[in-house]
Amino acid sequence: MKCCVIGGSGHIGQFLVRMLLDDGHHVTIITSGKTPIPHTGRWSEVTAVRYTYARGDPHWAQVLQQNPADIVIDILGTDVPATYSAVRGAARQLIVCGSLWMLGEPRVVPTPEETQSECPFPGYAVRYEELRETRRRAASEGFPFAAIMPPNIAGPGKVPLECLGGRSIEVHRAHQRGEAVPLPEPGQTLIGPCDAEDVARGFFLAAKRPDQMADEVFNVGSLYALTARQLVEVYSSIYGTQIPIEWASWHHYSTVISPDLGANFHFKAHMCPDITKIRSKLGYEPRYTPEEALERGVDWMKREHLL
Repeated sequence: MKCCVIGGSGHIGQFLVRMLLDDGHHVTIITSGKTPIPHTGRWSEVTAVRYTYARGDPHWAQVLQQNPADIVIDILGTDVPATYSAVRGAARQLIVCGSLWMLGEPRVVPTPEETQSECPFPGYAVRYEELRETRRRAASEGFPFAAIMPPNIAGPGKVPLECLGGRSIEVHRAHQRGEAVPLPEPGQTLIGPCDAEDVARGFFLAAKRPDQMADEVFNVGSLYALTARQLVEVYSSIYGTQIPIEWASWHHYSTVISPDLGANFHFKAHMCPDITKIRSKLGYEPRYTPEEALERGVDWMKREHLL
């Protein structure tokens, strides 16, 4: 089949494209070019369309219609309603990417694919409502549509989450030197690093099972999560040093030490997805543990001479 992967040269996309090629599909990727397209292996078989995907783009439908595909996978998820409208008449499936954070702060852990509370991130909140509305529309029109909801993504290809809640190379260098890390007490918030290859596997399995993926939202993730304290311990092991923890109250941590919600939310709200549904319906089994996903990310940084 013909597959179109929007964001196909990115962190998840590169793993997904290789899976699709190995499964015998013809693959077109739409990429802004921000992440270089590999030139090794079977990437010579990939058709690359360079285009920057933006919300409300009047030319977006034309780009998709000029590159028709049986299966469209939108990893960027920038404008799901527009993508759906553009591919509805030609494609057989549409699979889009969301985020576990769209569900809001969890009431239940592991967290199922259900709204938990109001999403505190305006951009995610808008995209989540658009995703839900598109899902309702697709169901009413009998079109196979699914969304994949990853937790924190790690693994090779991108700087992994560090112990301050960001993706800073400088913070990783501080970890490497064994510098102290501030954490809010008691350090038991769950953090779920999932390897990008395992995230890609979720999209791949949904593409293979149109009968099982229609009108579904699937979490992907590792088999378990780490506590914030364990995250520091894992990096101590990876970097071969002892990283001390400096404990703080949540109020001091969130107002003085790390006031940015995008960073401190990692230590406020559990990120531990329930992957029961995707395992039972699509046969999903993650290959990597959270520890392995983080170590693969650090190994990649070393290969890229970032550390």
